[in-house]
Amino acid sequence: MTPELDDAFICDSVPADIMDGLWAAGWRHFGRFFFRYSRQPGPNDGTQTITPLRINLASCSFTKSQRRVLARNADLCHDIVPAALNDDLRAMFQRHKQRFAHHIPDDLETFLGPDPEHGPCECRMVRVFEGERLIAASFFDVGQTAASSVYGVFEPEFAKRSLGIFTMLLEIQHCRESGLRWLYPGYATHEPSAYDYKKQFRGTEWLDWQTGEWFPTT
Repeated sequence: MTPELDDAFICDSVPADIMDGLWAAGWRHFGRFFFRYSRQPGPNDGTQTITPLRINLASCSFTKSQRRVLARNADLCHDIVPAALNDDLRAMFQRHKQRFAHHIPDDLETFLGPDPEHGPCECRMVRVFEGERLIAASFFDVGQTAASSVYGVFEPEFAKRSLGIFTMLLEIQHCRESGLRWLYPGYATHEPSAYDYKKQFRGTEWLDWQTGEWFPTT
C-alpha cells in the first residue's frame, strides 16, 4: 500500500546538489514553500494517488505528435533567460487562468514566490514571441544535474498551437544541451486526469513512494 505522505517545510535557499536530492525524493516547491504529498481529492468525492515523474533526458526522443508541435511553432521566436516577473507576465497569467474551472490560482506568485530571481534556487524561464509580442512563458528550476518544471502560461487565443507542450519541449532541449540528466515535469496522478500529458514523454519514470525507487512508465 502506498504510504500516506503530507510533508512540508519553508526554506529561503537550497544548494543545487540538495535540490537534485529533493526532487529525486518527490519534493516540489512553490517559492519558499516545499512540499510532497501522496494523495489529493478526486472527482465524485474520491481520491487520487499522486505520482511524481521525471524524464531521463538521455533516452528522451520526441514522438511524431511532439515533432508536429515543434513544426507548428517554427515561425515563433523564443529565448531562455533568468526568471523575473513583470506586469506583462502577470496580465497573461490572468487571461490564461480563465481556462480553468476548478482550483483556480490567484496569481503567478502562487507558484514562483514574489521574486523567483532570488531563490530559493536558480530559476529560468522560456519566453515565446510572435513578432515582438510575448505569447507564452514557462518557468523551470535548475539544480546540479537536474531541472524541474514549475509552471507555464500562454495567451488563450493561441491554444491551437499547443504552447504548453511547446515550452516543455524547449525546456527538454535546453536541459539536454546544458548537460543535465533529468527533467522533473511535476506531479501526475495514477488515475486519469488533466495531467496525463506529462506521461507522454519518452524516457519518463515514476517514483514509488513506498520504496523510493524510480521505474520506467512503460
